[in-house]
Amino acid sequence: MHNMEKEKKQCKDLSLRETARFLKRHDNFIILTHASPDGDTLGAGYALFYGLKEIGKIAAVICADVIPGKFKFFVHETDVVPLEGSTVIAVDVAAKGLLGSLEETFGDIVNLCIDHHISNSRFSDYLCLDANASATCEIIYELLEEMGVNINTDAANAMYTGIATDTGCFKYSNVTAKTHLIAAKLFEFEIEPAKINKIMFDTKSRNLLELERMVLDTAEYHFDNRCIILSVTAEMQEKTGCSGSELDSIAVISRCVEGVICGVSIKQTGAEKFKISLRTYPPLNASEIGKELGGGGHAAAAGASMNGSLNEIKEKILAVLKPKMEAIDAGISSC
Repeated sequence: MHNMEKEKKQCKDLSLRETARFLKRHDNFIILTHASPDGDTLGAGYALFYGLKEIGKIAAVICADVIPGKFKFFVHETDVVPLEGSTVIAVDVAAKGLLGSLEETFGDIVNLCIDHHISNSRFSDYLCLDANASATCEIIYELLEEMGVNINTDAANAMYTGIATDTGCFKYSNVTAKTHLIAAKLFEFEIEPAKINKIMFDTKSRNLLELERMVLDTAEYHFDNRCIILSVTAEMQEKTGCSGSELDSIAVISRCVEGVICGVSIKQTGAEKFKISLRTYPPLNASEIGKELGGGGHAAAAGASMNGSLNEIKEKILAVLKPKMEAIDAGISSC
């Protein structure tokens, strides 16, 4: 279905019902996850794959990066699908730049994006967006129900993982009553939440512990100790052997410090290339900060990719944060 022409259609919003009809009208799918994959993008991609297989469709799940072994309990081999004549879907991808090395091939030919990021850049032909969903996996669950698809245990495990990881095991502010209801319904499909949560939240390698020790030594506090900046250099990653989604725990550390309302983690991804993760508490808005840095996300969690030296990146971040912190001091309620 993809259109190789340079002229791009204007992105059209689809409801859940319209998205279900769209999927039923087509047969061959390529499902894209974002680079540095997390539980939600993988959970959404594989749950959609299993759902489509249940109704006789052919689908492949593709990620630019190696999928971490901790997801092996629901990540299995998918179909081989030729690009020509296929429908390309991106899940949990707010902007085509997040596709990593897949952007060159797929960035301009994504037919449908299913996402929960309010900052979605509308790079696809069609968009199924629910910014109130705690995770894209919430949307996928409702979509599979709308399609009348049988949900198998692998799909249920995938969706539970996505919801649990994007909500910090159900403790972040993005959790709603619907989040708990969907999680409860997933219990009906023989999932093992305790095992999943142990793998996702309570298991760390010795190498990761060593990396976290190094990162804590880089801690910088700003704005009367209300902002913390943690840095992960290429040297640290090389020394410990930790990289990719293993580094997600660094962002969690940044939001745990007493008195901090803005946690910033800076992870080096290449020569003068860095991935920024932002975690905030009200009245700060991580999404707005992320946009000013060239990225985006949610009110409490956002990110961006930036180029420059580590010191230059820090200076740019602090320059964006300074007026917002001053506004808070002046009594302005939301920043």
